[in-house]
Amino acid sequence: MGSPCEVQLFAADAELAKGASAVAVAEVERLEQLYSRYRANSFLSRINRVASAGGSIEVDSETGFLLDYADTCFRESGGLFDISSGILRRAWDFKTGKAATDAELAELLPLVGWDKVEWRSPTLRFPIAGMELDLGGVVKEYAVDRLAALLLDGGIERGFVNLGGDVRVIGPRPGGEPWSVGIRHHRVRDGVAALVELGNGALASSGDYERCIVIDGVHYGHILNPKTGKPVRELAAVSVIADLCLVAGSASTIAMLKDADGIEWLEQFGLPHRWTRVTGESGGSF
Repeated sequence: MGSPCEVQLFAADAELAKGASAVAVAEVERLEQLYSRYRANSFLSRINRVASAGGSIEVDSETGFLLDYADTCFRESGGLFDISSGILRRAWDFKTGKAATDAELAELLPLVGWDKVEWRSPTLRFPIAGMELDLGGVVKEYAVDRLAALLLDGGIERGFVNLGGDVRVIGPRPGGEPWSVGIRHHRVRDGVAALVELGNGALASSGDYERCIVIDGVHYGHILNPKTGKPVRELAAVSVIADLCLVAGSASTIAMLKDADGIEWLEQFGLPHRWTRVTGESGGSF
């Protein structure tokens, strides 16, 4: 998942705990093998080879669910949540600190746009050659929910799943107390901005802290507006609580992408949330 992953669980005996843990690890590995863009043999890489050439491919029901969800997010966000925008990373290098040039963005932006892709389950068609998809904005959160469901099915009634800071709890701790979940500080490395107590449900966060470059004292994060190709500039971090991690994660990302309209959108969306502007001002409902 490209980040630290952790599962804590309480079980009636050691064998049950070992079995449930093994199932959780296997599920993460399965989803990595299917949807990692870093694996040449993943199904996502196979899709992108078709996209690059311009063609069509049939997908399975699980991939179809993820594409349907991404399509819903695209429409609900006004085209800002776009799984075809990953191609913009060719212009931005957050490891070396290289910013995109206008010329590079002008070359890549015509290849961005989920509405340019034809998706009619089970067929995915790319009329424009050179495009690519990146499911990183949904797969990690989907994996969190999958692990929670598998642990419950395996007899685990109390546990905690954390994949790169996107979490879901399975009931309260054994004493009945909630889990205490830290929200990462947007500027202090390894710092905690707030603690949230969760007895059930999920919490997911988006921010400009994970991968960023600093130019003339200004932070530029990795969350890119697919219409301009440039980083969002209004919000530094957003966290959302929901029943499903998939919903919490997409909501936090959409709020970031909406920039100046993000806070109002969060309030209208109605889920518990916390936001921090790039200026350091914080607010929200928790």
